[in-house]
Amino acid sequence: MILAVDIGNTNIVIGVYDGDELLGNWRMVTRSEKTSDEYGVFILNLLNHNNIEHTKIKSAIVSSVVPNVMHSFENALKKYFNIEPLIVEPGIKTGITIATDNPREVGADRIVGIVAAYDMYGGPLIVIDFGTATTYDVVSEKGEFKYGITSPGIQISADALWQKTAQLPSVEIKKPASILAKNTVTSIQAGLVYGYIGQVEYIIKKVKEEMKTDDMKVIATGGLGRIIYEETKMIDVYDPLLLFKGLKVIHDKNCKK
Repeated sequence: MILAVDIGNTNIVIGVYDGDELLGNWRMVTRSEKTSDEYGVFILNLLNHNNIEHTKIKSAIVSSVVPNVMHSFENALKKYFNIEPLIVEPGIKTGITIATDNPREVGADRIVGIVAAYDMYGGPLIVIDFGTATTYDVVSEKGEFKYGITSPGIQISADALWQKTAQLPSVEIKKPASILAKNTVTSIQAGLVYGYIGQVEYIIKKVKEEMKTDDMKVIATGGLGRIIYEETKMIDVYDPLLLFKGLKVIHDKNCKK
């Protein structure tokens, strides 16, 4: 079995593969102050609760955009699972060419999402990850990651509105029945959701325009991505498990004999 882990700014998501089957996936809040023992015990309890024998975990792959967490997390895997994890970092085999100005700046999560989408659909394509930030990654037909766009995530936008205004409340992010809002809560929801739909559609349109091709598959992932996917025809596929699939592909490229 393989432990697949993505450490993001907001959450750490953990999955377990048995062969090509994803047995389950779970998430915990990212906390840089946690110790290796806290991570190790949490994962052991998580597996035990889901009737997964931890001694069957023989390999692990980790992608991370939070360097402060990595020391404790890697040590947890070594101490509690006797595993030296494969880390998604420069030099690892991915099957993707990073052709940006500075490839080392590209977040591991973006690489993992691109690998999964290209493996499943080929190129050219746009991969949108609705995470803490929303990222739009453009991949050529030959598997070259050349361009990327980054914007504040939906939750960040909502939090900023709530924190920086004296009288506006924190609200649930969901699409209201109408954009014609009659109260403060639905007014904020309308601005957030409809405004974000507009952003997504315009960025997709401009990317296709500047790439001079309409034949680009658009793949979306990330927790709040479903809300946007359900409201636009410009996203072809929404896959909440894209990162796990990418981690599995990268693991297999580097670990299979």
